[in-house]
Amino acid sequence: MSRRTGHLTDALHAYLLRWGVDEPAPVRALREDTHRLSQDGWQSSPEQAQFMALLAGAIGARRFLEIGTFTGYCTLRMALALPEDGRVVACDITDEFVEKAGRRHWRESGMEDRIDLRIGPAAATLERLLANPGPGSFDMAFIDADKEDYPVYFSLCAQLVRPNGLVLIDNTFWGGRVADPDDARKSTAAIREVTRMAFERDDFEVAMVPIGDGLLMARRLR
Repeated sequence: MSRRTGHLTDALHAYLLRWGVDEPAPVRALREDTHRLSQDGWQSSPEQAQFMALLAGAIGARRFLEIGTFTGYCTLRMALALPEDGRVVACDITDEFVEKAGRRHWRESGMEDRIDLRIGPAAATLERLLANPGPGSFDMAFIDADKEDYPVYFSLCAQLVRPNGLVLIDNTFWGGRVADPDDARKSTAAIREVTRMAFERDDFEVAMVPIGDGLLMARRLR
């Protein structure tokens, strides 16, 4: 997660927010409440949430899968981007931060019924989703949880999205650490590994977008 795209000047970032982000009022209110928490750096940037919402509209997404929910900022932005019969399945290990900042905004915006929050280890939740509703049942998946399990999450999400669906992987720059050959931390190694996995699969095509802390887009081809 990253609250803003880091390589921009303050002036250019302000310009981006003014002309490149159309943030619905409930989403902005949730973001502002999240900023009151000491962990607010975990939140995705508004420009990234806007980009993801635009992608959802472009591919006609109706079912969105989120791995890593935090306060539910992107959750709400994506719920609002989907059609009336759309649904977000949000996975997290705890609902602590949703209860602190997010759920009230889900409810007041009328989106709470479109969000299915599933609490528990994400890999187990994804395995259950593979059993029911089954492979190819989601249009988009967004991975933004514990970094060391990114390869596992991608392997499962690659099965859960439909052909022409998208898997989005956050923090693929990891603050620049992925390009440091001396960085051998497990989290860094896992991000490098998931990037390699997505790049080398012949049933996906990828693009890495320098937004937030790096967003890898992988489109399922078949």
